[in-house]
Amino acid sequence: MAVSLEGKRILIVDDDADILAAMEATLSETGAEVATATDGNQAITVCEAHDPDLVVLDMGLPKRSGFLVLNGIKPTRKAGSRPYVVVVTGNAGKRHEVYARSLGVDDYLNKPFRMERLITAVENLLGSQG
Repeated sequence: MAVSLEGKRILIVDDDADILAAMEATLSETGAEVATATDGNQAITVCEAHDPDLVVLDMGLPKRSGFLVLNGIKPTRKAGSRPYVVVVTGNAGKRHEVYARSLGVDDYLNKPFRMERLITAVENLLGSQG
């Protein structure tokens, strides 16, 4: 990993245990403090408790969709503001991405993706934040 993210807090939200574990292992190597959630309601609770610098957010979640989670954790709907949000989704539709970006998403990754792409997105958003 090129950039140390020590002192940064990242929340990963995904209901697929294998994908969640892979992202958690990968992002833990950056030195960041990593928390996880497996559904939309848990995502809001963990976000309120841990005040992450960045959220990696799956959009297809049980209990509360990723869009509703996004509204709950980023009410300003402005990209470039904390918490940064990187969407990871299996929905390849362009309208889906446009809508997500209109709600303040900072980066958008279609599943499947290489973990290097996730690291690059996270480093781009957090690496220059000191």
